[in-house]
Amino acid sequence: MKKTILAAALATLSLSAMADSTSGPMGFAPIAGSAYGLEADPGIATAPYVIPAGFAQSIVSDENGLNIYVANDWNDMNTVNETGKQAGRYLYRTHEVRGGAIGNDGNSARIDGGSGGAVSVVDLKTGMAKEVVGRADWEALDGIVWTPWQTVLFAEEAGTSARPDPDHPAATAGLVYELKLDPLDPTSMESVSVRPMLGALAHEGIEIDAEGNVYVIDEDRHGSIYKFVPASYGDLSSGQLYALRVMGGAKTGAAEWVALDMNQAQIKANVAARAVVASEYCRPEDLERIGQTLYAALTCEDVDNPANTSGRGAVLAVELGDKPMVSYVVSAGKNAPIEDQTNMVTGFKGPDNLASGPDGKLWIVEDNKFSDIWVYDPQSEDANGDGYKDGVYLFASLKDKPAEGTGIYFGKDPKTLFVNVQHSGTGNDKTMAITKIAE
Repeated sequence: MKKTILAAALATLSLSAMADSTSGPMGFAPIAGSAYGLEADPGIATAPYVIPAGFAQSIVSDENGLNIYVANDWNDMNTVNETGKQAGRYLYRTHEVRGGAIGNDGNSARIDGGSGGAVSVVDLKTGMAKEVVGRADWEALDGIVWTPWQTVLFAEEAGTSARPDPDHPAATAGLVYELKLDPLDPTSMESVSVRPMLGALAHEGIEIDAEGNVYVIDEDRHGSIYKFVPASYGDLSSGQLYALRVMGGAKTGAAEWVALDMNQAQIKANVAARAVVASEYCRPEDLERIGQTLYAALTCEDVDNPANTSGRGAVLAVELGDKPMVSYVVSAGKNAPIEDQTNMVTGFKGPDNLASGPDGKLWIVEDNKFSDIWVYDPQSEDANGDGYKDGVYLFASLKDKPAEGTGIYFGKDPKTLFVNVQHSGTGNDKTMAITKIAE
């Protein structure tokens, strides 16, 4: 009991110490704490978040406008039409449904009589939402990102595949797909291709660097971080997959990218990664690149006990370049408070989705009840010299307790944040916009 009280006191002190407002286009005064006790708020259906003063929230799209599945319509990560004509107008989303083997559809049964995963689009100008493409063999679609060569990559979060891809049936885990949109109609598909060279894994986060290399993860309690180097820029049909390996068997410090057996990588890449003793982390989920730093959300990482697969979670930073360096940058008890939901103490737990803010800050969404949104400022000071920058701020908290915030994203408007609310207790999953309306 004394230990619990002490943890709560320390967490409260830490949250109070972070009360300074952040700066930039999305500058805000941090909210006081998580949405404890607000589960029955009558406005939860249209205003599910506790947000700072000077901000407004609105529904961009929900199941009243587009309902693909009979049982559930889970909206996951997203990307906006960032380049080319009408940049910033369209929001693309994957729908994470899991139905087991074909013929045993579960919640992947579709209203149109089919089944399987789908990608949808929302026209931010007209509000129209529609399915772009869906397929019966797609399961647990999750990560999605816009490429510099104007295609959309999305992937399956399937550690063990129940619905083999007909074009690559040897894979025993999830695959990455590349979607080309109709150049005359960005709400329609021109083609979609499987990209097994990026590894068969429980995919979620996908990121791309300035050279066209693609980074992916394996969402496993012993998951690794991967880098795909294409044979030529923008062509993901051939190339080499690497896994991150920190020197000396450590989890942080100097590291290298180790080439994998490409035959094995296309069947189950984590087998290839373990063969070269790649570094392993507890459920890597999303990836986000800001400049030359690649951030990874580690949902159950314990920074003090690497063997623990039930930790509070952390954010990892990989400094890219010829000599990669790896470090933890956000963790509860370091530069963020420790959560104690039993005693309604706000804290940092289960980081999941990441986004690059308009001013170089990292936005973090928890996979956790009340699903808080935190902001990390990599330019802040490390006042106590413990290796963790002090700038971690609480931006929002989800009143919809059973739900999970996901797919956090900034588009062309630096004052608008998009975030999805999935498996909502209201029965209506939705994409929200949170916009700064006052200085």
